[in-house]
This record gives sequence, structure tokens and C-alpha cells, in this order.
Amino acid sequence: MKSLVLEKYNEFTLRDTEIPPLKPGWVLIKVEACGICGSDVHGMDGSTGRRQPPVIMGHEASGTISELGKNVTNWKIGDRVTFDSTISCGECFYCQRSDINLCDNRRVLGVSCDEYRQNGAFAEFVAVPAHILYAIPENISFEQAAMIEAVSVAVHAAAISSVNASDTAVVIGCGMIGLLGIQALKAAGCRKVIAIDQVDEKLNLAMELGASLILNSTDPNIIQKIQSETNNRGADLVLEVVGIEPTVNLAIDCTRKGGTVTLIGNLAPEVKLPLQKVVTRQLKLQGSCASAGEYPLCLELIASGKIKVDRLISKVAPLEEGNEWFHRLYNKEAGLMKVILKP
Repeated sequence: MKSLVLEKYNEFTLRDTEIPPLKPGWVLIKVEACGICGSDVHGMDGSTGRRQPPVIMGHEASGTISELGKNVTNWKIGDRVTFDSTISCGECFYCQRSDINLCDNRRVLGVSCDEYRQNGAFAEFVAVPAHILYAIPENISFEQAAMIEAVSVAVHAAAISSVNASDTAVVIGCGMIGLLGIQALKAAGCRKVIAIDQVDEKLNLAMELGASLILNSTDPNIIQKIQSETNNRGADLVLEVVGIEPTVNLAIDCTRKGGTVTLIGNLAPEVKLPLQKVVTRQLKLQGSCASAGEYPLCLELIASGKIKVDRLISKVAPLEEGNEWFHRLYNKEAGLMKVILKP
């Protein structure tokens, strides 16, 4: 099969590889669409340590079932499916609690690290366990279904943030996940969402997708403006979708006493925290990792139009152009959001 292989850091090659063998309980998927994730782009230069060459990346994908492994009875060849990026064991303490994103034996498709190598979906075929499959509704295209993994990250973050109808939320960072987070918060019933970024183009898109107010992070009066929108209290909850020290601290400063800060971004491995602010204002500070079974809800939200993904797809390109599009994303080309590759 044709595969896009990270042969060495910053260099992809389209080459023939073996079709992955099927384990009992697994299925072979003919890949129809696979999105380039920000974690792939950050990982291709070796900086994360989670894309060690050689590896076939890709975990945001959709396709049709091409072959069934032994003991797979609830699916048939030809079914249109998407699948979780996380391969969970289903047996550990966390899986038994439905916290599959925290699975002790968790593997992520398209990741190659010190602990494991799990080839992904930038290829004609990918093998996955049947228990992470989800059927694609007829009114959702393969390209839209390839956005489900990103949508699920935002929907999960909103879910653990306990949104109330009267809430005002702030989303810091209007990249892919931030823009989906705005929509997820609105779909969960949040009354008002304030979007913050330093790029006007992204802020305008945030407004188009449901933000009530947009603020540039370079504005010296940003905290005062948030206060004026929240009866001088601060936001009920904040989604921080960047993961660097200035934006984490901004998230804390935006939040009212007793409010919730949910950290999704993790560009920096460590940041300094204003501990006294967190403690004396009794803030709930939590991380949000991947997703934990929200795929069916995400499919419903896309099918119903409550979450719009088409506006976020910048380009659909053939797999053989993968090296070019990876580098264009890596170089932060203006206007590029999500690029989807088709084998």
C-alpha cells in the first residue's frame, strides 16, 4: 500500500509499505480522508519526542471497512466509519470507569515514542480495534468525519467544565481546537463566549462561528473589558487552548472567584503558576486530555449543524502532496487551518 512515511525528522516520503496484519477483534480500514493534526506538525521536527522516525502518522481519519478480523461480528465490509485516535485496552482501572483517555495501556494512532510505535492513517489502509469504531451518518462526508477527533477534544473539554446556561466563558487561542471549543460551549448551552487571540483573521472567524465578543490578547485593557462583560466578576469558565505561560496566566486572571480554568493546550512542558491567585480565589484548575467516548455526540453535533467544520477545512489534497502541506503548516502559512489528505 502507499503510505506517507516520516523517514527522518522534517522529511516525508510516499512509499510502498506492507498492509498491516489483522489481530482478532480488529478491522482493516480503507482510508478515505485523514487530517493533519497540530500535534503531527509539532512532532515532525522531533521536538515532542512522540514522532520518532520511521513512522506513518495520522489519527484524524475516516474510511470504509475493508476486512474483518476474527471475532468481529457487529460490523460488515463496506461500512462507513471513523475511529477514536486512542487505542484503549478496555480492561484497566480507568477503562472500567469509562475514562478511556486515561487508559494505563493507551496507545495513540500515528505515534512513535520510547514506549511504543503505532502506525497511523496517512496510508491507503490502517488497522484498528473494532471497539473504537463509530458509524458515520449518511449526511456526513468522509472529510467532515475526519474532523471528529478534533471536535471531540473540544466537546470533552466543554463537558468536564460543567457549563451552565447563565455562564460566560472565555476561550484563549482561536486555532482549530479553540474555534471548535467556542462552538462546543455554545452547543452545551453557554450564554456568552468571549474569544481571545492575537491574530485578527482568527478572531473574525471566531465571531463567525459563535463568539459573542472578540478581544486581541495584545490589548492592555483586556482584563477590564472581560470584567465589564461579567458584572465585574470575571468569566465563569475559561478554556486555555495554547499552553504557554502568558496565556495560562491570562486564563487565571480572566476567571471569577470559584470559577473553572480548563487547560487544553500544552505547547510548553512547564509553566509558572500564580499559586496565591488560584488558592485565595478558590479556582478549579484542571487539564483536559483527548476525549472519552464523546464521538457519538460529536457526530450528532456535526450532523445537526450545531458544530460547523467545513469552514475550518482549508484544503483537501492527495496523499502524495503530504510533505508539502506539512511544511506549509509548519511554517504557519497565513490562512491555513485544517488540511486533509486523501490516499
